[in-house]
Amino acid sequence: MKQIITSLLIMLVAFQLTAQNKIVVFQTDFGLKDGAVSAMKGVASSVSPDLKLFDLTHEIPAYNIWEAAYRLVQTAPYWPAGTVFVSVVDPGVGTSRKSVVLKTNSGHFFVTPDNGTLTLVAESMGIAEIREIDEAVNRRANSEKSYTFHGRDVYAYTAARLAAGAITFEQVGKELPKQVVSIPYQKAVLEGKKLKGNISILDIQYGNIWTNITADLVKQLNPQYGDLLHVVIYHDKTKVFEGNAPYSQTFGAVAKGMPLSYLNSLMQLSFALNQGSFAKLYKIESGNNWNVEVTVVTKK
Repeated sequence: MKQIITSLLIMLVAFQLTAQNKIVVFQTDFGLKDGAVSAMKGVASSVSPDLKLFDLTHEIPAYNIWEAAYRLVQTAPYWPAGTVFVSVVDPGVGTSRKSVVLKTNSGHFFVTPDNGTLTLVAESMGIAEIREIDEAVNRRANSEKSYTFHGRDVYAYTAARLAAGAITFEQVGKELPKQVVSIPYQKAVLEGKKLKGNISILDIQYGNIWTNITADLVKQLNPQYGDLLHVVIYHDKTKVFEGNAPYSQTFGAVAKGMPLSYLNSLMQLSFALNQGSFAKLYKIESGNNWNVEVTVVTKK
């Protein structure tokens, strides 16, 4: 009997990790100046008015697939298993790029063009299965002649049907190999006494520089609070910044307007000016072709 109960509990946990939960989260580069986002939500609500519809962001810079990839991996782990994400940053809309739904090992679903958007989610959350959307079944009725708004006609519609339980994941379409179109970038590594990484994103409101260098790697370099870090930033292979920033626990550890290095809320190495914009002052941007190298130059 104990073995039966244990087996049932395992099956229940497995179901909870893969079952849809009626939540759909939308991300696009559409902005909110027109009715595009509203149209997508209207399609989803027409599938099922019981769905819970949320926004991740609609302010991805136009055509910026890398930022779309980052915002998904930044946000998705905080949503419950079964959540269906729709990400539409699709400069190749209407072309031969595949429309897919990826199920991660964590039980989250991502409905998007396979154009690099899934790069970071696939790496960090794992690929359980990928299916190509069968538009003969999973497409809004009478939209066959529309080639430029797959976000409304294909992605929102398919996501809503999946989240509402109108279709199973298997009914999305044919299974694909467990691989996605991937954007190349500098992985975070410690080489000798030098940290190397990518400037994944800017903390836009404040102009802080966020890297993909994790707290575990920083710990291996072993700076102490107050130690001076030497920071070199490259765009492609061109050096655009070189300077020093004390490793700090809080912004207030340095004077107003002075640089610092710190661990951000995702526990990744970042750089800032206290009450100023590091990005604006030094003309730093983010993306797969922005990289950083860090060493400890002085001890406190």
